[in-house]
Amino acid sequence: MTRAEFMGRLRRGLVGMPAAAADEIAADYEIHFEDGAAAGRSEAEVAAALGDPDRLARELRAEAGAQRWHQEQNPSAAAGAIFGLIGLGAIDILILLPIVFPVFGAVLAVLVSGVAIFLAGGAVLVAGPFLGAPGGVLAAILMGVGLMGLGLFMGGLMAVLTKWLIDATVWYARLHYRVLKPALDNQPQAWGRN
Repeated sequence: MTRAEFMGRLRRGLVGMPAAAADEIAADYEIHFEDGAAAGRSEAEVAAALGDPDRLARELRAEAGAQRWHQEQNPSAAAGAIFGLIGLGAIDILILLPIVFPVFGAVLAVLVSGVAIFLAGGAVLVAGPFLGAPGGVLAAILMGVGLMGLGLFMGGLMAVLTKWLIDATVWYARLHYRVLKPALDNQPQAWGRN
């Protein structure tokens, strides 16, 4: 991506912000390109290092809204902060939903299947010896224990996978925390005072 393409997309993403703030942000990113050129880097390398300009604009708008709320604390500033954060999250939701629903659905399906297999194994273990199962009493008991073991394995595997998915979600949320951190750090700690 060229400098002009990157800056055009960044400026389009900053539409709606106060003009002075948008111009200051754009000037900062122009400096990145100038510094990169002075260091012998191509425009494409600098643009790749800076990341997606559309996402960057959403993050900058959210951060600007949070900072404005900290400075002004009026309904207009609150609305700007809320809409900036919703805009940041809305795109993420649209990107993540096609990935998250099938993954969590599959985990839930395997977990439910594991519970059903465990219960079926318990039923075979208890009733199998009395129903004249093929292979005799020992085969029915071993089959019941085996099915219960498979059900426990599936449940344990899904517990580990669920933990990994939750950790990944927390990691992803922490990526966005850096947008809010400057505004949160400057908030007064009123609940600790008497």
